[in-house]
Amino acid sequence: MSIDIRQLHKSFGRFRALEGVTLHVPDGELVALLGPSGCGKTTLLRIIAGLEQPDSGDVTFGGQDALPHEQKDSRVGFVFQHYALFRHMNVFENVAFGMRVRPRSVRPSKGEIGERVNELLRLVQLDGFAEHKPQQLSGGQRQRVALARALAVQPRILLLDEPFGALDARVRVELRRWLRRLHDEIQLTSVFVTHDQEEALEVADRVVVMNRGKVEQIGTPDEVFHHPRNEFVLDFLGSVNQFHGRVVEGRAWFGEVAVDCPPDLRDAAAVRLFFRPHEIELSTEPVAGRSFAATVAKVNSAGATVRLQLETDSGERIDAEISRERFAAMLVGKGSRVFVVPREARLFAESLQD
Repeated sequence: MSIDIRQLHKSFGRFRALEGVTLHVPDGELVALLGPSGCGKTTLLRIIAGLEQPDSGDVTFGGQDALPHEQKDSRVGFVFQHYALFRHMNVFENVAFGMRVRPRSVRPSKGEIGERVNELLRLVQLDGFAEHKPQQLSGGQRQRVALARALAVQPRILLLDEPFGALDARVRVELRRWLRRLHDEIQLTSVFVTHDQEEALEVADRVVVMNRGKVEQIGTPDEVFHHPRNEFVLDFLGSVNQFHGRVVEGRAWFGEVAVDCPPDLRDAAAVRLFFRPHEIELSTEPVAGRSFAATVAKVNSAGATVRLQLETDSGERIDAEISRERFAAMLVGKGSRVFVVPREARLFAESLQD
């Protein structure tokens, strides 16, 4: 079931939570709403779920108006961050709850409920835990119970609000991979909210990057990470180095480093240069007009790559990431002099308010 959102606006007093949000989620797609706290992603999810009403705008499911709709009749499955399980019920009863409270005319029989619950517990890899109470389960297991309960009513759409936010880092990694495999199996149109960039980029088919109630960019994980539409998207998705420069005769200058400007930036007075820590060449020899001279301030070699904190002569910080083999070949350490050449730099015009 597809979801179409058109020109949604929502305010809470003077705070504008959503400003003209438009989004299409095709049938069977898994979409991540990603952005900083207060960007509007949870408000958008709650409007899709029917838990909030917009001030204006439209939401349709499969081409049919979804505003307003009664939550109990919407066939929308919702998974909360903190599970929201009934502590006095065992796992079986928690999963069965949504089916038991449906109107008598559409309520499954006792036998059908039992079959459905057991099928879902197998799906979420919790068969054998039907008699356990929530407090007897780990955080990851409780979240899988919450997901099974949401799926029990055979929803047309599945919504997840920071589903792994309450879990430790290792369990989060395991569960998000499991969720991706589960989605590939059931192909249910799903939208999940997260502030974790790595989570969104690993799990989602498409990522919706939001900021201050607006959509900054919509695209595949590869598109939003490697081809960011603006500074915000680039800066928000992972670590990035930033330099301020001036434009002179079609070239952007950052100290002694010059970069050719694209046509749309040649008339800009000032620009910013961005490059990620892994998008560099590092050497012990300068490259005229292309390299930033820097001193190694810190070395972190724990991991698959070596991460360096560098400081330029003017006091600017550069984060660099190189292979262990390259680091060993360079024979550098804290206090060494090095030269940084951005390999995939991006330029953006500097706005007046900056």
